[in-house]
Amino acid sequence: MTRGPAASADAPATLAERSRLSPRADDALPSISIVAPAYNEQEVIVEFHRRVSENLRAIGAPYELVLVNDGSSDQTLALMHALQADDPQVMVVDLSRNFGKEIALSAGLDHCSGEVVVVLDADLQDPPELIPEMLEGWRAGYDVIYGVRSDRAGESWLKKATAQLFYRLIGSVSRVEIPRDTGDFRLMTRRVVRELSRLREEHRFMKGLFAWVGFPSRPLVYRRSPRLAGVTKWNYWKLWNLALEGITSFTIAPLKIASYLGISVAFLSLLYAAFVIWKTLMYGDPVRGYPSLLVVVLFLGGVQLIAVGVLGEYIGRIFNEVKGRPLYLVNRILPSQLHSTTTPTSASDAS
Repeated sequence: MTRGPAASADAPATLAERSRLSPRADDALPSISIVAPAYNEQEVIVEFHRRVSENLRAIGAPYELVLVNDGSSDQTLALMHALQADDPQVMVVDLSRNFGKEIALSAGLDHCSGEVVVVLDADLQDPPELIPEMLEGWRAGYDVIYGVRSDRAGESWLKKATAQLFYRLIGSVSRVEIPRDTGDFRLMTRRVVRELSRLREEHRFMKGLFAWVGFPSRPLVYRRSPRLAGVTKWNYWKLWNLALEGITSFTIAPLKIASYLGISVAFLSLLYAAFVIWKTLMYGDPVRGYPSLLVVVLFLGGVQLIAVGVLGEYIGRIFNEVKGRPLYLVNRILPSQLHSTTTPTSASDAS
């Protein structure tokens, strides 16, 4: 079983929530787009296609599987082409180079055509078998049904601990409430995807952008599986940089901390200066204290460098944004049958 023991998705909606919902018919079946960015996933991409297609065929709705090749250097793209040649429901979006998962995911959202969109990782850690339960939330009137991880099987204790710390930290400082223990695995309606496609910032933290657009949302608690095959592309350095993107994209708390630290150090310096003047006037004070003076100077220099570094992180992001470059470039698109018969309402040409 992949469901958690006490899924909050089963809790009844409050009166305030119900007033925002637009329930659909119990037998409603929307067209479904599965968006899956992939980078060097040759070991798992074929099995991913098999499991996703098997579950979508069982649902019985029109669907497409949007595979985004994020500049893979192995046989991932060749396998995608082979899958697309054999299955008309597969769409391949081949980016011109590696742009990173957040931008590759945005490219998939820009080019999908379904009435609802499900984001899945190609490593099958997020089970496609939960899509029918997500559709139940859609029929209840929710625009977003997002997965909440009750367990992260196959991950080290260090990765679990740092992930937990990050979610708590960003939840406490962000101006937008970002659900804890939540990844990209979610179902979204077309109007949510349309609004996401209007957000074109280059420094993207998709979990934050998903939360920023709002709309009625419902959690689905599940146990995350270990990676089916291959190795993760997220080392600790990349995770650190993703954490920086999240913090600097959704809060100015680091700038405030630098300001408060500067004010505190200046205040303590004034108090110490007053003490030194008083001591000199009252008792006299021979020249001494070189080690303590050196420590104070180095401490103040470190504080200044930290503050300058924090400021530089924000200025660097401003520099990248004002250049106005497109988020990504597409080398080639192989459309699906659903894409060919549907006029997308997303901003696929506004990349």
